Amino acid sequence: MRDFKELHSNEEIDQLLEHQLSFLYISREGCSVCHGLLPQVQQLMENYPKIKLGHVDVTDVPEVAGRFSIFTVPVLILFVDGKEYLREARIVQMGQFNEKISKIYEGLLG
Repeated sequence: MRDFKELHSNEEIDQLLEHQLSFLYISREGCSVCHGLLPQVQQLMENYPKIKLGHVDVTDVPEVAGRFSIFTVPVLILFVDGKEYLREARIVQMGQFNEKISKIYEGLLG
């Protein structure tokens, strides 16, 4: 399983978004869905080694909620060249999510 880099500030998020492909997993303390989904996402990201991974806890960085219009958690966002390309929230169908990421990944990296 791939590990997500823990991000603790907007500056660290900005550094993540400088990569061509970056992925942000946004969760909060005490969220059972967040903690149950994270290992599944880590496993899925094994298929996409060129995507840089970051994890933000909104309890730790509350301004992230306003920055990315977060109303529920978990939120999974894929960025291409710093722009949001794909977003999933709360209940994520991993098969469909994988298909969407695969199309974007293959389209960019061939």
